[in-house]
Amino acid sequence: MENAILELGSVIALGIFAEWIGWRLRLPSILFLLVFGALLGPVWGLVHPDALFGSLLMPFVSVSVALILFEGGLSLRRAELVSMGRVTWLLVTVGALVTWVLLSAAASTLLNMEPPKAMLLGSILVVTGPTVVGPLLRHIRPRGPAGPILKWEGILIDPVGAAMAVLIFEAVTASQFEAVPVIIALGVLKTLVIGLVMGGVAAAVLVVLLERYWIPEHLQTPGTLALVVAAFAASNGLQHESGLLTVTVMGILLANQRRVEVRHVIEFKENLRVVLLSALFIVLAARLDPGHLAHIDGGAWLFLAVVILLVRPLSVALCTLGSRLNWRERVFIAWMAPRGIVAAAIASVFALRLEAANFPNAEQLVAVTFLVVAATVLLYGLTSGPLARALGVSRPHPQGVLLVGAHPLARQMALALHREGVTTALVDSNWANVAAARMDGLRACIGDANSEYVLEDLDTEDLGRMIALTANSTVNAVAALVFADVFGRREVYQLSPDAPEPASRGDRLPGHLRGRTLFGADCTFGALTRRLEAGALIKTTKLTKEFPYGVFRAQYGDAAVPLFAVLDNGQVHIFTSDDAFTPQPGSRVISLAPPLPY
Repeated sequence: MENAILELGSVIALGIFAEWIGWRLRLPSILFLLVFGALLGPVWGLVHPDALFGSLLMPFVSVSVALILFEGGLSLRRAELVSMGRVTWLLVTVGALVTWVLLSAAASTLLNMEPPKAMLLGSILVVTGPTVVGPLLRHIRPRGPAGPILKWEGILIDPVGAAMAVLIFEAVTASQFEAVPVIIALGVLKTLVIGLVMGGVAAAVLVVLLERYWIPEHLQTPGTLALVVAAFAASNGLQHESGLLTVTVMGILLANQRRVEVRHVIEFKENLRVVLLSALFIVLAARLDPGHLAHIDGGAWLFLAVVILLVRPLSVALCTLGSRLNWRERVFIAWMAPRGIVAAAIASVFALRLEAANFPNAEQLVAVTFLVVAATVLLYGLTSGPLARALGVSRPHPQGVLLVGAHPLARQMALALHREGVTTALVDSNWANVAAARMDGLRACIGDANSEYVLEDLDTEDLGRMIALTANSTVNAVAALVFADVFGRREVYQLSPDAPEPASRGDRLPGHLRGRTLFGADCTFGALTRRLEAGALIKTTKLTKEFPYGVFRAQYGDAAVPLFAVLDNGQVHIFTSDDAFTPQPGSRVISLAPPLPY
């Protein structure tokens, strides 16, 4: 009992630690999850997943993958498909078929696999990893349609690949070869019908339950979780692996309906996904047997090269023919196909099924799959950012400012920045503030800023920092914590709290849970608002050799609060309490200052 608790605790603790390391180093956390899993399992022998979970291991893996895909479906917005929907659908249909055919042939030739096993491996590696693609896209923030295309493909391709693997497994184990086309055709039809119908029904049921207040607030999130698992299980009971399509469709429909609010569900699923993903990768990596390394030979490395350098570029080239994508965007899409948790999970499941069906060397399936997962995550994780910048499909140092709060003070700041050519966006939970911002010609959205999905409701490709300007210091601190993962801790800022800091250290908010203090320690929301109400203006002053920053400060003294400096190279500097920045001639200083008496 104690050993089981120790094993389970190690999996969860090291999983979250790996996520933290990935965040700190700005590398895909899956790399560290795989390393920790290998150390806990085959290297140190501290964790034995099959003994720990027993017969519940693979059901746990399947349900966890379903919840991860449901959360992914919640992130998809129909508006993203308006311009490039055709390319997306081609990638998950024609692209999947081309990838399967080429990888199956490569596996048979280079890995000396029997045709049935080669076809199964090809179907498993059709999937890309949304749990890897998503964080990479948030880090790179590509311009134009490339980002939405990759995000949609990464989520939609997973149920497609899983269904293909099931159908091919059923086909290759069929007793009569002539029945294979019929098995595949019927399987595809059943999977599509059951997945679409069950996903639509489950989403409709949840909307009705929430809309009519038949679920109390405290049960809405667990109730959603229960409904997702029930829909997944029921769908799988009707057709193997159709449940992944069901939960993906359910998530997409919920995300794109406007009858009920599901943001609180989305935020919970974000946290649940991190825990499940970290635990799953460590558990699956811990199941690896050191003997599997015998399958990683020269042929396996050649196969990996074919996956990266031939199959993916060819598939993307075919699917983007005749599209409006330029060559730079096509190259970037072709260089973004990391495999993730779904490929690893499917390989583990079908390796067991192949062993039960008396297929020799079934473990080769797992070994090659984990090689492709680890290598593609490492390669794309290290190179996709520099490549995107070299191709010009992402802005290396975006200067735009996201303002949390759309009250009069925030609107005046945004207008001043906008007049200097700086991209701005405002987010506020108060509809009147958002409406006023839009009337001023500013880009604004209504919503909770403490959710990463706000970034998906706004065009954020030119945003590079966040300033939290609300009257609530706790809201500001949480916003800084959330957006530190998006913009980096250096580029998240918040106002100094109106209330004095507690005397007791235990009651203070830790510094690492806050943003940098905006403008100055005494520049609280109340103090700045009182200045504005007393007649102060947000004004822009051009510095010259004859009128440098020192003269500007001497002219206004403490009556002026420097807010931003737009440098002559277009970069934006935000004044804080922890720096002593001095703008040079040619810069424009935006300040909150009283009108001059003359």
